[in-house]
Amino acid sequence: MKLESSVIAPRSTVLSTRAGLGWGLLGVVAFSFTLPFTRIAIDGFSPLFIGAGRAVVAALLAGIALTATRQRIPTRAQWGRLAVVAGGVVAGFPLLTSFAMTTTPASHGAVVVGLLPAATAVAVVLRTGERPNRSFWVFAILGAVAAVVFAALQNGGLGSLTTADLLLFGAVLAAAIGYAEGGLLARELGSWQTVSWALVVAAPLMGVLTVVSAIQQPPAANPVQWLAFGYLAAVSMFLGFFAWYRGLAIGPMAQVSQIQLVQPVMSIAWAALLLHEPIGWATAVGGFAVILCAALAVRTRLKDRPRTERPPREEES
Repeated sequence: MKLESSVIAPRSTVLSTRAGLGWGLLGVVAFSFTLPFTRIAIDGFSPLFIGAGRAVVAALLAGIALTATRQRIPTRAQWGRLAVVAGGVVAGFPLLTSFAMTTTPASHGAVVVGLLPAATAVAVVLRTGERPNRSFWVFAILGAVAAVVFAALQNGGLGSLTTADLLLFGAVLAAAIGYAEGGLLARELGSWQTVSWALVVAAPLMGVLTVVSAIQQPPAANPVQWLAFGYLAAVSMFLGFFAWYRGLAIGPMAQVSQIQLVQPVMSIAWAALLLHEPIGWATAVGGFAVILCAALAVRTRLKDRPRTERPPREEES
């Protein structure tokens, strides 16, 4: 009996790791369409309507799912943490990227957002109190510098960052905080429950913003733009997080977060395919530099991280 147990345990660990990576990859594929589809939708909607309206639609879906499955109400402390998740991934990232996409190509945005894996790793380090070695911080800073230099050079030279670039950097910071807190909270509430409750928390504010934006600039979208908006609401804002937080909850979180490194590559490819955006050498080199630094930062943290990660909730296994 003991021998049988010792054989089965490693297999379970391998399967669990593969499951975490698989769910994480599914989430990243879903997210990789976000910037290109935002660029498509922006011609038919105001950026405020896109950023807030998609959260309202997703909140309606979340409310139905939570009610139908009779999920337990979060504790007072968890409500506060859900507010952090909502501020980062429900309000911050969608609104900031929507406004940024009004003036910058999706491929340009994808390179800047390529900082997200390293930023998420930094947020997790600060949130959990880990102490990675100096190399982690060096690579994380180099990644940020590479993104800033890329953005500045594409806008005409150093010192010429645009408002769109600042919005994108703000979006990365917001998403990193939301991802880190959401990944930890998913182990207590469950993966899809975490994003669903976060959507519910943000629903009143986002509902008001949606109404205001619709009054100020009524939607004038064609069917393709409505489809793009529908994807942003149902997949980027809701279903994609089912997979992403599920992967983070299974973990190991540091390994799963590395999958984000392929997201900017996918987004650039979709921008070229769907929007016919030219992918020049500057975008290719800039993307490579940002992704390389992010990969080194995440891998450095992975080697040094303490092995204290907990499995997801039993009903999620």
